[in-house]
Amino acid sequence: MPFTTFLVTNARWLLAGFSIAFVSSFGQTYFISIFAGAIRSEFDLSHGAWGGIYLIGTSASAITMIWAGGLVDRWRIRSLCTIILLMLAVACLSMAAVPSATALIFVIFALRFTGQGMLAHATTVSMARWFVATRGRALAIASLGFKTGEAILPLIFVALMAWFAWRDLWILAAGLALLVIPLLAVLLKHERTPQSISTENQSVGMQGRHWTRNQTLRHWLFWYMLLALMGPPCFMTALFFQQVHISEVKGFTHISFVALFPIFTIVSSGAMMLAGWAIDRFSTPRILPTYLIPMSLGFFLAAQSNSLLGMAVALGFLGLSQGAASVVVPAFWAEFYGTRNLGSIKAMAAAVMVASSAVGPGLSGVLIDMGIDFSQQMYGIAIYFLCAVMLIWLGMQRVRLSSPLTA
Repeated sequence: MPFTTFLVTNARWLLAGFSIAFVSSFGQTYFISIFAGAIRSEFDLSHGAWGGIYLIGTSASAITMIWAGGLVDRWRIRSLCTIILLMLAVACLSMAAVPSATALIFVIFALRFTGQGMLAHATTVSMARWFVATRGRALAIASLGFKTGEAILPLIFVALMAWFAWRDLWILAAGLALLVIPLLAVLLKHERTPQSISTENQSVGMQGRHWTRNQTLRHWLFWYMLLALMGPPCFMTALFFQQVHISEVKGFTHISFVALFPIFTIVSSGAMMLAGWAIDRFSTPRILPTYLIPMSLGFFLAAQSNSLLGMAVALGFLGLSQGAASVVVPAFWAEFYGTRNLGSIKAMAAAVMVASSAVGPGLSGVLIDMGIDFSQQMYGIAIYFLCAVMLIWLGMQRVRLSSPLTA
């Protein structure tokens, strides 16, 4: 199917996925972290204490996702996302009124569960399930919502902080989340649901069957992929979370560092579209062993660079892997384990990834308090990703020997 025909024919589904992904930004680290300086100052928190609060709230979100993620298999996306968007708006208003550091734990949990957790989960599961032959392109287009939010929202809200109190800006975020609800009602008026998807639109995984979550957890390939699943959410979350600290260490102003984020987003968006095309053209197993190599290089370059130009180049390499991961990982679950139980399987994976995103800020904050700044930490992170690449390569070699259908 020509690309323009694909866009026109599936515009309502793709725009719905894009919109859900975009508004999930209010629960993502790259948005929450722009308020880190103000929050730490108001509640007198060290880097470690703020990271610890983030770790606890995000970890609780990951645990909740194990159960809640399976709702995508049973609920209409329109109905489920309406509820989650209402909850996200309440969470944003709670951040605007949060009275203490203790209460902040619960607010972080609510933001992370609704935004980074359920809305992001609903986006990728719906695209992976609704599209088969064009799954890569659908995931890439819908995931542009993540990238658009990542590119423009931090820059806009950091600029607005010059005129508005940080708490007032969370009220604005709540209003934007509520605006998406009527949009989804229009776009998904005749929504395809898990119950109404025809048999031919359900793709099987290895051994020609649909795997359950427990079977997936016990399968060897899951464990080969574990470092790759944990790495990007853990360390990219830490990078965005520590953006104020990084600016101070590198000698940048915060706004000048944030101004580089659109470079990351543009590159990751391009990589996402390229990965979507490559998956549809060559299949997921051929793409998997390479997609994290630029991330290793990006962290190494970011560790060494003390200039905005150098950081821009590093963010470009990080964007290559992050963009590809947005498409490759959801496609991996669908292609290797089938789509019938995709919501519950990916909920397990999402819980792992959300838990990993909790570890990054907590661990990096403790290390900063110990005198190891994030620039020094990035050398170890680069080595971590090289290990993840090696494990993926070994896993794909084993798949190739047994073939995906008989692994």
